[in-house]
Amino acid sequence: MKQRYVFVLAALLAVIGLSVFLYKWQVLGFPLSEDQETPVWTIESAVNFDSGPGSIKVQLHVPTLTPGFRMLNENSVSRGYGFNLNYGSGGREAQWAIRRADGEQTIYYRISVYEDDSVDQSDTTPPFPPLPVINEPLKTAVDVLVSDVRDQSADTASFTAELLRRVNDPTPDPNIELLLAGAGSSAEFVGVITTILAAARIPARMVHGFPLSGRQRSASLVTWLEVHDGDQWLYFNPMTGEERLPERFFVWWRGNEPIVTVEGGSNVEVGFAIQQNHLDAVAIAETQAAKRGTIAVDFSLYSLPIQTQAVYGVLLMIPIGALIMVIMRNLVGIDAFGTFMPVLIALAFRETKLLWGLVLFTTLVALGLSIRFLLDRLRLLLVPRLSAVLIVVVLLMLFISLTSHRLGMETGLSVALFPMVIIAMTIERMSVVWEERGAADAMRAGIGSLVVAIAAYIFMGLAWLEHLIFTFPELLLLILALVVLAGRYTGYRLSELRRFKALSLE
Repeated sequence: MKQRYVFVLAALLAVIGLSVFLYKWQVLGFPLSEDQETPVWTIESAVNFDSGPGSIKVQLHVPTLTPGFRMLNENSVSRGYGFNLNYGSGGREAQWAIRRADGEQTIYYRISVYEDDSVDQSDTTPPFPPLPVINEPLKTAVDVLVSDVRDQSADTASFTAELLRRVNDPTPDPNIELLLAGAGSSAEFVGVITTILAAARIPARMVHGFPLSGRQRSASLVTWLEVHDGDQWLYFNPMTGEERLPERFFVWWRGNEPIVTVEGGSNVEVGFAIQQNHLDAVAIAETQAAKRGTIAVDFSLYSLPIQTQAVYGVLLMIPIGALIMVIMRNLVGIDAFGTFMPVLIALAFRETKLLWGLVLFTTLVALGLSIRFLLDRLRLLLVPRLSAVLIVVVLLMLFISLTSHRLGMETGLSVALFPMVIIAMTIERMSVVWEERGAADAMRAGIGSLVVAIAAYIFMGLAWLEHLIFTFPELLLLILALVVLAGRYTGYRLSELRRFKALSLE
């Protein structure tokens, strides 16, 4: 195959792997680090009322556009009531209905949200509001105030800020006193401001929500001002004129309509409670993926049984060890026995820990090699000789385990984790090299195998890398691309630079 085809194949594998990875990371929100938790706020509204003699219909404004937050889930608790979610003039409305109910009633609506700065939930551009119908003398007061504020402002933002400064002045002028005379609550106060802004042909509306902070058993709605400048909606603190939302401000609904209406009931009260929890970021990402209907959640390793996940948590790190093996053999030039023997030994080191693993492996190979030289005098054929070495390896592993147990060294029991067939083949290969090329080459290859195994153990033991590969297994395509490219490398290895250094000096 021509070299350009290899490059095209490697590029294709890398693009596919990185594309799936970026989609799951940026769009679905799968975390890059392990044990990452996301703060989740659960907001519960409780509607209490006394039922009347007939049918009952309850309408509650619920969150629609929540800038800076993404909804995780929502549900309703209401025994015997029918439940629907519809869109009204002020956004989404939760509707409950029942033919007949007796006594005091309580209906719960609950929503769970988490922060997501990437969420852009800007509302549509509104039309210019019609001129409000205002009776005299309020109309004259509004006209004078709008004219004065317009003269001292340059755009919508500065107009709103100047207006809020004037209405919050401790010594307001008579026109403002007249306009604010009937504003007994913050909502009525903001309602007067939206009326003045409508007279200036500026779209404005009230925003109601909560600054989220920990646990609140009895949370109170905060009313904010939202103004459109022709391009986007701007948020203003109606009491200070500051142009921004409070930190972690969750918008519940917009408009000047009452938050709840109950037909067929009386003594209506609405209460809110907020609870903060921390959930696994992976679980949140899977929930969002399921909502989107993407197949990524169907092919996620987290959907497998726990025992199977544990198995693949180990197996998916083998390609990392294989990549290290390719780099050490083809690019660095370290000689080793076998193709994947160091990788499998590195897997055993994950259980025995590195220091004890090196001691046990070296001891096992040294003893097995000694017995292999004794068997060599019998002049056995290849298959019987390998079988004899395998049996000897098993006996040596048993001997080391029993001896270490008697000496109180329980670490020696982990020698059983070493792949006995690989060790038997290593002993056989090392003895053949010893006989054909000498002890120096055999020891060099043996030490090189341990060096590769140690390097593979270090990289395969990185917790963040294990999480990354397990969460984004498509990254194995990128590793495959690197292996394919390394397979066509025919240049000097690092170990050969010193070997051929004399040629470069001539």
